[in-house]
Amino acid sequence: MAALAHPLPGQARREWTDAHVAMIPLGRRFDAVRVPAERIHAAVGSDESATVAAALEDWLRGPVVQDLRSGLGPYYVLVAPDAEWQGEEVRLSTGTYLGVPRVGHIAYLMTWVVQPQRPGDLCDVGCLRALLSVAEPLKAVES
Repeated sequence: MAALAHPLPGQARREWTDAHVAMIPLGRRFDAVRVPAERIHAAVGSDESATVAAALEDWLRGPVVQDLRSGLGPYYVLVAPDAEWQGEEVRLSTGTYLGVPRVGHIAYLMTWVVQPQRPGDLCDVGCLRALLSVAEPLKAVES
């Protein structure tokens, strides 16, 4: 899926071979909604990676990538380019590149939290909105 989003699919494949991460332009096959780790962790009630992955798979049923360059790197929820997003989180689209890890490999900068199951597999923005709607109330209860 991701290689076809690149104008030069062969280049993406080479980047995956060399670095396990390819820079994929957004806006063609998919966009990404950048969600701070704190919001995801509050929504799922955990910061433990296996728990977060299972919850995101259950809620979003689509691919999610996390930036590993910092301890609380943001999550990137992959959505259709034509999906309407009106949340407070930033939607990244045309003119932006996202580091997308090679499926099935561990990369140092980015990792799949939920891998795509089939080509064209993307998250539903309604499910993302529903998930994030529980983040603030849960955060308030914990305080």
